[in-house]
Amino acid sequence: MAEKPDSSAARLVEEYGSALFALCLVMLKNVPDAEDALQDALLRYIERAPAFDTREAERAWLFKVAANRCRDRLREARRRPTVTLEELAGLGAESGDRQLLAALMSLPEKPREAMLLHYVEGYDVRETAKLLSLTPSCVKMRLKKGRELLRKEISDG
Repeated sequence: MAEKPDSSAARLVEEYGSALFALCLVMLKNVPDAEDALQDALLRYIERAPAFDTREAERAWLFKVAANRCRDRLREARRRPTVTLEELAGLGAESGDRQLLAALMSLPEKPREAMLLHYVEGYDVRETAKLLSLTPSCVKMRLKKGRELLRKEISDG
C-alpha cells in the first residue's frame, strides 16, 4: 500500500533539503541557481503530490526531478561563475566536505553527477543509472572516468 504523501514543505526541506541542495550545487556550481533548482523540484512535488510505496522511492523521485531541473538550467545558459570554497564554507560544510565538493565541482558534468549520486548520496550503480536514465555500464564508465580525473587532479595538485 502506498504511503499518503505529506506535501508539507517543512517536512520535505527537513528530510531532503540538504542532500538535494548539495546535488544542485555540485551540478550547477552556483548558489542562486542551486536554490532555484531545489525550489523547482520541491514545488513540483507539492503540486503533483505523488504517492510513493516507500520513503526511498520518494527520495529517488526528488533526486531525479532535481537533477533534471539542474540539467534544464545548464542547457538554458552557463552564465554565472562557479561556487568558491569561501561560499561553501559559508554554507556550514565541514572542511572535508568542502574539499570533496570542490574536487567534484572540478569534474565535467557527466562524471560529476554520477559520482555525487554514487559516492556522496550512497546510491548503488543500478539506482544511479535509473536516476540518470542510463545503463549501469554507462554509470560504471562515468564513475571510472571521474575517479581517474580526481586522481589526476590530486597528483597534479
